[in-house]
Amino acid sequence: MEIAQQLRRALRPAGKTAESILRWKRFSFGDAPPIFGNSKPKSGSHLLLQILNGFTQIMPYKYVEAEPIRTIRKDGGRRTADDILADLLHLPLGVIGWGYVEATKENASFLTSSGRVNYFIYRDPRDMLVSQVFFATDMQEEHGMHDFYNSLPDFGERLKVAITGIDRDGLKMVSVQQRYEGVFEWLNTPGVMCLRFEDLINHRDSTLASMLDEVEKTGYRIPTPREEAIPILVEAIQPKKSHTFRSGKTGGWREFFTAEHKSLFKEVAGDLVVRLGYEKSNDW
Repeated sequence: MEIAQQLRRALRPAGKTAESILRWKRFSFGDAPPIFGNSKPKSGSHLLLQILNGFTQIMPYKYVEAEPIRTIRKDGGRRTADDILADLLHLPLGVIGWGYVEATKENASFLTSSGRVNYFIYRDPRDMLVSQVFFATDMQEEHGMHDFYNSLPDFGERLKVAITGIDRDGLKMVSVQQRYEGVFEWLNTPGVMCLRFEDLINHRDSTLASMLDEVEKTGYRIPTPREEAIPILVEAIQPKKSHTFRSGKTGGWREFFTAEHKSLFKEVAGDLVVRLGYEKSNDW
């Protein structure tokens, strides 16, 4: 099985490139600007990925990279800054990249260089926490928190740990406040279009149009007319095709946050949701 997967990965770029050559009737794919889609885990990365795949239907890109560029390895260790930057530098021309990349000086400098397009998607921290707990508990046995979450008596106890973080017995996970420090770094980085997951769900067409505007700010003109492009992108958004799909809705945290969870969240994260624009005050 593993050999077959490796073979498919190796053959995928050639196959996808051939499809694009036939679709666009060209061999050169350097006209459209380089695009990178970025996120924090469990914050809408697969929704963004589906939109980027839709981009290949309306603009001459070869394909979207199959694997994300990660800051954290699957085993939980951190990759070096040089390795991450090398991955960014080696994205092939005409290929859309994506990943979970931090806003270091080196990464931001490269990604926001002239002529590039960057999207960063983020999500209401409360919905993100609920999603993370379900994902780690039920959907990915390899997740570093899987065994510990399953050792706890119920979802409510798991959610408390997700809010506070943990650092004991070799198990380390940062608090929700620390998770979002990296979000604010991207929010404060010029040259990055920051997208709210909720806007792509609740204000889909206008948000997609803004994403296309971002491409055309580089001076490139998208060959597919807007009245055709938006429906193609809408069709590309199919959350149930994502292996991480659970609910795909916004505001679901209300079903899981008790008064105790709300109090703990505010104690740990302060006015985080107010600063992000999800609440007008901390009285929620």
